[in-house]
Amino acid sequence: MDITFRCDPALFDVLPRPIPGSAALPEWLRKMAPRMPSDVHQRSIRTVKQCPPFVDAMMHGFLILLPCDVTVGAGQFTWNWELPALGMKHHPRAPISFHVPEQIAGTPFAHENASIIKFNSFWTVELDPNWSLMAVHPINRADLPFRLITGVVDSDRFHDVGINFPAVWSDKNFSGVLPKGTPIAQCYPVPREAPTLVFEAMSDDKMRRYDDLASKIMAAPGVYRQQHRSKRVTP
Repeated sequence: MDITFRCDPALFDVLPRPIPGSAALPEWLRKMAPRMPSDVHQRSIRTVKQCPPFVDAMMHGFLILLPCDVTVGAGQFTWNWELPALGMKHHPRAPISFHVPEQIAGTPFAHENASIIKFNSFWTVELDPNWSLMAVHPINRADLPFRLITGVVDSDRFHDVGINFPAVWSDKNFSGVLPKGTPIAQCYPVPREAPTLVFEAMSDDKMRRYDDLASKIMAAPGVYRQQHRSKRVTP
């Protein structure tokens, strides 16, 4: 699949471009130890750094990046971003805007004095026919001071303007700079056709295969990674 990103010509060499998830693994993952001593197990055990599903999820799809530094403090968001003249009169110029709290009233996101921000988009995204775009909080990134609100957009049809990404500002104690290039949304194409759910009782052969694989997993580490994991091809 080709995923086509477009922006105002005046911004083409200004904006940070969306990047594959594999290109933005956080520093804490790079620095964390692959094994740690466990009081429960009385031995060293593998950390999530050696868990392929954990890491592969973070490498999935592509990331939309914050286009400029945003300073946060005392409940205020400020930025100093000089943009050239743009070719479209309704195009945003601010990196973020805001929603009123009433828009999430009755949801688990709502709490007293919640700040509902909206990351404005400067790229349009076009997908192949019959595919939609799933946008989620950057996967396993609980370190970020906001939580993106998940959404799906039919980007094979809706691609003439950018997608904006709403989020709840979750870290009320955060004070400092959210730097340019911070991942704000992790996105990946999903088929719009609903899957068919099939349910079966295991056959004798499937039960034997279950026990065989389970015994291999219990006997030694790395079975999934070495024998079943598909090699990721990165751009």
